[in-house]
Amino acid sequence: MENKKVWFVTGASKGLGLTLVKKLLSKGNRVAATSRSVNDLSKAVGDNDNFLPLSVDLMSEESVETAVNKTISKFGQVDVVVNNAGYGMIGALEELSDQESRENFDVNVFGSLNVIRKLLPQMRKQQSGHIFNISSIGGFSGNFPGFGIYCATKFAVAGFTESLAAEVKSFGIKATVVEPGYFRTEFLTSGSLAVPTNPIDAYKEVRDSQNAHQNDINNQQPGDPAKGCDVIIAAAESEHPPLHLFLGPDAYHVANLKIADVQQDMEAWKALATATNFDEVEA
Repeated sequence: MENKKVWFVTGASKGLGLTLVKKLLSKGNRVAATSRSVNDLSKAVGDNDNFLPLSVDLMSEESVETAVNKTISKFGQVDVVVNNAGYGMIGALEELSDQESRENFDVNVFGSLNVIRKLLPQMRKQQSGHIFNISSIGGFSGNFPGFGIYCATKFAVAGFTESLAAEVKSFGIKATVVEPGYFRTEFLTSGSLAVPTNPIDAYKEVRDSQNAHQNDINNQQPGDPAKGCDVIIAAAESEHPPLHLFLGPDAYHVANLKIADVQQDMEAWKALATATNFDEVEA
């Protein structure tokens, strides 16, 4: 088992997380995986001596700490963390209440931070480790009507991952933000996609986007989760993994459009926007 890693995966009872866990176990890795329901997780994965299913409330630091301690007690170490738990939300900024918005941040952002906070002491002790934070192409480009809050959570994930990578580099720990496009998982089903309690009919673009995602795009996504997981595993095994890992040709397309738009804006306003320093006083 010396060459097999110990993985800690959140949100593992369905979707990308479940696919990843099954693939890791098939390769002989040891996997601790979390879900709100340990029964759902055990049923989905099946029996395996290298598998530790954990019922965890990611909003509770105590619950996360208990799960981390159980993982270290069973496997002795943690080599790779995948913060995968999260859910989508469609709704214009005006439509979504403070509570709806904060709940999305609680799961998508603060849940991952709780995991990172509790696992880093072990990784610093080991002087090794790799943390993958699952964001979205919507964490790089916000040009999706109705996804403002969701994109904000995923931009936050990308931002703290960049800082994390700089903070833990000297400990031999690596960090990668994964930014997938559309993959064929349960992400667009009602159990994983929240909609506003009080929609505003005036937002036609948002309603059109909501209808498209729930009825047209769902179950028609081009991305194969198994192939996406292969890329994540390859990055974990690489000596030089990326900080930003875009997954899918659609993600690459959207990222390139965003980069071109930013460069265009920078050049168009460069002369005025860079003439902002104090004038140098001649001696």
